[in-house]
Amino acid sequence: MYFIQPTRSIPDLDQILTALPSLQMIRIDDLHLYDPTIIAIADVQDFLLHQWNFPTVVIAFENEGTALSQAWELGALAGWVWNRLPAHPEHSLAKIDAQYKRNQDSRDLPSAAELQKKLLPNAIELQNYQVETFFQPSAYLSGDWYDYWKISDKEIMFYLADVSGHGVTSSLLTSWMAAFHGRSKTPRELIKKLNGMLVQENIEKHITMVAGILNLETHELRWSSAGHYPPPIIFEPNQAPRVLNTSSFPLGLTEDLEVEEFVCTLARHARFIICSDGALEPFDGGLTDQFAQLVYHLQNQSFQAPDHVADDIAILSLRRMN
Repeated sequence: MYFIQPTRSIPDLDQILTALPSLQMIRIDDLHLYDPTIIAIADVQDFLLHQWNFPTVVIAFENEGTALSQAWELGALAGWVWNRLPAHPEHSLAKIDAQYKRNQDSRDLPSAAELQKKLLPNAIELQNYQVETFFQPSAYLSGDWYDYWKISDKEIMFYLADVSGHGVTSSLLTSWMAAFHGRSKTPRELIKKLNGMLVQENIEKHITMVAGILNLETHELRWSSAGHYPPPIIFEPNQAPRVLNTSSFPLGLTEDLEVEEFVCTLARHARFIICSDGALEPFDGGLTDQFAQLVYHLQNQSFQAPDHVADDIAILSLRRMN
């Protein structure tokens, strides 16, 4: 941290500097040479006169309460009195610095959210099919994720994943998955590789996932699930919804993860839909009741998420167009 040399006389300045031995003394004229993200300690009158953009703890005389108030309005982090510094000033500065960095991280969250959304897949034109998606984080960053991409002229691979918890760690895992998936050629291989890396790195998170491959010509769909709820659903015209229940473990819990692969064929105008568990949140009742209501609204294309949700929501739908 910096100590900006006062331009007026400060009694006992040497004693104050002795109490803060780790500070680097700099002059006001040289401020442009230093890092403006590092906290500075300065006399309140210098701060009010020059109004620099450094995060600053100001120090005033006892009769300068008005000046301290003005400095606070201009963004000073804290205000001290010259002859009554905190009992442990370096410890106090460390706490102020930690809070300042947390606040900076919070200010960065909207930008981080925009960057995360840019990692979502771009729309692609597919023979006979349309991909439809919905993505609504509960906060700035989401632990739910989906992706899809062509692996040949007639096949696409896709997945929808739900990372346990919320916040930065969960969202970082979604970015990690987005960077990793291209190395796998089957749903089972993707799930097994992600699980192995998650267990090896000993990250205290688990991930549920549905991954699949769709043949755009034969309409064969091969898919695997890793502990994901709600299960995938197939909607077909004039047919009852087909709920594709499975039993398996999430990623990250055991090295010996058993992954089954299932096969079905999508009929004309069928929709294969995967949701994260946040899609259940708009509905009342227990899980069974919530799931029944979700199925009803997906079937009737009337699903609407509330403006503010407590859990992330992601939905991925593959619709056969003919």
